[in-house]
Amino acid sequence: MSVPWSRQAAPVVAVAAVLAVLPLAAGDSPYQMRIATLMLVLACYAVAFNLLFGHTNQLFLCVGALASLGGYLSVILVRDLKLTSLAAIGLATVAAAATGGFLSYVSVRRGFGVLFVGIVTLAVSLIVHNLLLGLRDLTNGETGIVTRGLGVGLGDDPHRAYYVLLAVLVASLAGYRWLFGSRHGAALHALSEDEVSAELSGIDVTRYKVATAAGASALVGLVGALYADLNGFISPSVYAVGHVDIPVLVALLLGGMRTLLGPVVGAALFSVVDELVRPFGQLTVLAYGVLLVALFLLFRQGVVPVVQGLLARRAPAPRVSSPRTAAKEEVAGGTEAGR
Repeated sequence: MSVPWSRQAAPVVAVAAVLAVLPLAAGDSPYQMRIATLMLVLACYAVAFNLLFGHTNQLFLCVGALASLGGYLSVILVRDLKLTSLAAIGLATVAAAATGGFLSYVSVRRGFGVLFVGIVTLAVSLIVHNLLLGLRDLTNGETGIVTRGLGVGLGDDPHRAYYVLLAVLVASLAGYRWLFGSRHGAALHALSEDEVSAELSGIDVTRYKVATAAGASALVGLVGALYADLNGFISPSVYAVGHVDIPVLVALLLGGMRTLLGPVVGAALFSVVDELVRPFGQLTVLAYGVLLVALFLLFRQGVVPVVQGLLARRAPAPRVSSPRTAAKEEVAGGTEAGR
């Protein structure tokens, strides 16, 4: 039996409602608004990574590289080619989608395993990082680029930046919900369980993996371009593995893979943890690593699946009647009706 559309949309609407009033709690504090906005950025990245790693077993450790492609390309197209901001963001999003799709296609056709995909994409991240440092005429190297006036003005209004990113997050969650309510979601579920069995059952594994990678990479590129605008400054370190990929991986594992709300819950919890470990300075990445190992060893499911399991156990079990009891109830009902 199909689930009603209103019930499918309920979690997305609830998330949108809760996050829409969050700026009220932040008040007029620019710092708190920035923390909330960065949480949305991380949540968007985690939604994309959930599709890549959680549902198609593609360990793309190049989320930061794809985001930097969106950020740098959108800025350079406006600065050097005088394109409009929206056109530049659109082209940067397409470029990120094409790059992610290409990486996925190569890995699928070559038969790379999960770990090997992770190694290859990590190497891609390092290559992109070095290119951004080396192409000084375009990127200014480690000096970076001031992006004020080269975007849609998200950096000028913290509330505007927050709600634009909230709209992107809600749209991505709605798309995720729709996808896994369709036959394509069933195909992705079968693929994530066993690729060989999925292919034998007639599922085009290559097409689904490449399409998923392209869509997820498009989301990463879009958010990377928006982040370049709201941050007011970009440099290679802004999109480095330690600043993007590791937080995304920790957030998704913390919230729960293959769940709708896992990326959002994980991003929120990670933002809290990040504030707690910030005083450690350069040891922050080490703290992330310790947390990542702890999650792998002790808390593999994540918060959302654990909470769902607890709620399922607390829910009252449906009453099951024996055939004799059911027959007695039917006879009693008929007698009462006759009276």
